[in-house]
Amino acid sequence: MRIEDIALTMTPSLGVKGIVHLLNVFGDARTVFAASAEELAARAELRDDVIRNIVSKTGWRGAEREIEHCRRHGITPIASTDPEYPFLLRETCDYPHILYVRGNVGALAEKAVTFVGTRRMTSYGERMCTSLVTGLAERIPDVCIVSGLAFGIDAAAHRAALAAGAATVGVIPNALPAISPAQHTDLARDIVEHGGAIISELPSCTKQNGSYYIARNRIMAGLGCGTVIVESYAGGGSLTTVNFADGYGRTVMAVAGRATDKASEGTNHLIRNRKAQLILSADDIVSELMWELDIPASREPEDALTADLSPDEAGLLGCFRTSDPVSADELAELSGLTAKELAALLVSLELEGVVRQLPGNRYEKLI
Repeated sequence: MRIEDIALTMTPSLGVKGIVHLLNVFGDARTVFAASAEELAARAELRDDVIRNIVSKTGWRGAEREIEHCRRHGITPIASTDPEYPFLLRETCDYPHILYVRGNVGALAEKAVTFVGTRRMTSYGERMCTSLVTGLAERIPDVCIVSGLAFGIDAAAHRAALAAGAATVGVIPNALPAISPAQHTDLARDIVEHGGAIISELPSCTKQNGSYYIARNRIMAGLGCGTVIVESYAGGGSLTTVNFADGYGRTVMAVAGRATDKASEGTNHLIRNRKAQLILSADDIVSELMWELDIPASREPEDALTADLSPDEAGLLGCFRTSDPVSADELAELSGLTAKELAALLVSLELEGVVRQLPGNRYEKLI
């Protein structure tokens, strides 16, 4: 990382996508500042005011102050052209050229899964989040859990990762070294002390006005191989992270809740509208991301998984006579159930974690 990299981000009238455009044209920040006004106009097709700001190096004084700020507070700035920069984030169309990192820069290179959800989580959401993160940590030794350090599901995901010994990265909507929300300062310290990191794209001169949450969400989505949304009210803020992940071509996964639970309204709608894959366990996440494991994932004994099934559920499960997927029509014929009865029992079995739905209205037994 050179001073030119930070200076580029501090050049007036040059936004995130403008910087990405310049880097695509010239390759790196040093070459951008070495270009003449004529080259900037001809090759990058910039406006005159932007060209003047680049040629006059308007952002350099601020960059010098920012480098000193980073030195004082133990912050590591990395540029998108540096080898340490997370490669998945670099593949997005609006990546931040500079990431300010406090903690272990190497955590950004791990296999990352982004967890998001409502700030007003329920006990069910907390249990599911903890179970999924713990299961991932058991199955994927180098997994990294990414979230936004906010109240609710974000904090639950970070804490579960810490408890399971997994690296975790918090992406915040303000400049370091401050932490937002301030109540999670101790949590942020624990993350850094246990091999994780807190990151932001914002320099210290940023005026805090609460407008950087959506921009922060794109970074969270860009860092992850996939995004898991645990709970969300209809119109919840975490849905913006899901939209970014979908736009980046990343896998979107959601935890279902009861149809009457407001806290699961957003996630249920995503599943119903086929915007997200239904997941019931960490194994489902591993499967959706197509991560190969060195050892088979451990499962509970079949007796333990089926002990709480109702007679009707157990009877329908018995219609899965092999490990091959079975269509809904075949299940209806084998069970003698009406379409309504069959649909209700299949949903129950999915929530119990013993079957899952596949494309083509087919179902697979998981035990």
